[in-house]
Amino acid sequence: MTRIAFIGGGNMAQSLIGGLLRNGVAAASLSVAEPDAETRRRLEAGFGIACHADNRAAAADAGVLVLVVKPQVMPLIHGELKETLAARRPLLISIAAGVRIDQLERWFGETLPIVRCMPNTPALIGAGASGLCANARVAPEQRTQAQRIMDAVGLTRWVDDEALMDTVTAIAGSSPAYFFAMVEALVEAACAQGMPRDQARALSAQACYGAGRMLVESGEDPAVLRQRVTSPHGTTEAALASFAADRFDASVARAVAAATRRGGELAAELEQR
Repeated sequence: MTRIAFIGGGNMAQSLIGGLLRNGVAAASLSVAEPDAETRRRLEAGFGIACHADNRAAAADAGVLVLVVKPQVMPLIHGELKETLAARRPLLISIAAGVRIDQLERWFGETLPIVRCMPNTPALIGAGASGLCANARVAPEQRTQAQRIMDAVGLTRWVDDEALMDTVTAIAGSSPAYFFAMVEALVEAACAQGMPRDQARALSAQACYGAGRMLVESGEDPAVLRQRVTSPHGTTEAALASFAADRFDASVARAVAAATRRGGELAAELEQR
């Protein structure tokens, strides 16, 4: 089994580690580098994997290195890892919004096989959606390795054009927050109509959960499902007409464009470090 090392032991790393263990990957083949001693203790107790305070110790014998850190941390860790990576040339998987492959190559080594990945927070419950993009040095078996790691926490899709990864961030990485905001708004609207908050939250959350399951499990186009719910002159039609009058589709398009643009800005900001 190829050894997999995680740089960063936060929630996303923990979800990936848990998913891999559930899928039969041996704990002995996993390691993690995490600066916080209490987090290391929880990782060791919860997963039985090797934990290190030093990034180089975790990466020393890894065939796959998963960077699970904030974008701003990337320029700070490459110095201590670059020599180890040059010697072993592991598959490098980056989970950091806005960080481009060419930046990773410059920081960590231009000869490395690199996969850029954008998951989302539902990965924490095994229901994630991840986009992946690889450079030309990633071999077919390494693509399989990267996909196996991300499949452990949900759905994966490969993106050929890296320029679309910021859009992946906007529609998958960031979009759970859009739905949370929608439920917040539904709850407030129901409370304004006199419904108790706990009832409004339970009904709104379950409706969104059920709609999501129908969309995923039926495989039907969302427009078809929407039309089936919408009776002529009924309550749903009245609500959708109000959305249309407020240019709901244009609002969503602007939001996705803003998130996509911000992804590019993050990469530009890192160029200055």
